[in-house]
Amino acid sequence: MTHFDQLHRFLINKANVRGEIARLDDSLQHIVHSYEYPVQVQKLLGEMAAATCLLTAILKFKGEIGLQIQGQGAVKYAVVNATHDYTLRGVARWDEEAASLPERFEDLMEKGVLVITITPQDGERYQGVVALDKPTLAECIENYFAQSEQLATQVRLYTDLSDPERVKAAGMLLQVMPTQAENTNVSQDTEFEHLSKLAETLRAEEIFGLPVEDILYRLYHEEEVELFDPHTVSFACTCSRSRSAEALRNVEKAELLQVIEEEGAVKMNCQYCHTEYRFDTIDIEAIHAGHFEKAPDNQQ
Repeated sequence: MTHFDQLHRFLINKANVRGEIARLDDSLQHIVHSYEYPVQVQKLLGEMAAATCLLTAILKFKGEIGLQIQGQGAVKYAVVNATHDYTLRGVARWDEEAASLPERFEDLMEKGVLVITITPQDGERYQGVVALDKPTLAECIENYFAQSEQLATQVRLYTDLSDPERVKAAGMLLQVMPTQAENTNVSQDTEFEHLSKLAETLRAEEIFGLPVEDILYRLYHEEEVELFDPHTVSFACTCSRSRSAEALRNVEKAELLQVIEEEGAVKMNCQYCHTEYRFDTIDIEAIHAGHFEKAPDNQQ
């Protein structure tokens, strides 16, 4: 049986290489269907969601990791965030006036950059940036690790758009363990190169259709592979009424009161989940006096 919305981690022990396989279904639907995205943007968001899920392994603490791309092409901006407990959310902005969008990733993201942001709950935020100068998102992420982490890394990303109502995405990552950081050049690490070549033979129908155990046996039956219990992946938004109130604290009170006079309330709409939070005059006075009582996160 094929299980989706799970992240599977494994070790190829003798090679000192770690790996992950992520497959997304339900957790992806709210992301790709939150707006009327063209199919090219859905494919991009699917790949980004699978990649961000794989990158949660970077998090060694409670916090969030974000994969963001910015460019001057048909897609101006796209971001997917994942938390340490494997929840995803994402959004994209594209040229809605274009009659059609390019099919190739490199044409969608002209003069673009890839930004990977790690935000711990406690501590300073870290951000790494590389140019989107490779033909695929997977290759751009590999380039990020080569430049910033100096770790030999392979990323494979897949999307299944056969059912427009049930877009699926998947990904596989292989990476030399940090203790072997001296073997940063893939061409010099013949063992990692061999494992990567085997991973390149994995077809989309296999990663979407086979149990993870069968995938790993098919690829690495001659290796000593240790597969760990999977983590459940889900969609969840981190927006809240209290976070919206904190944002309003940075806006002039007079400006906010003017909005209430004209529109009846200050409305804050989450771009990820479309939840709307409303604030009246009493709320605004309390926010700027520092006495705003935090309501439950689901209270609007």
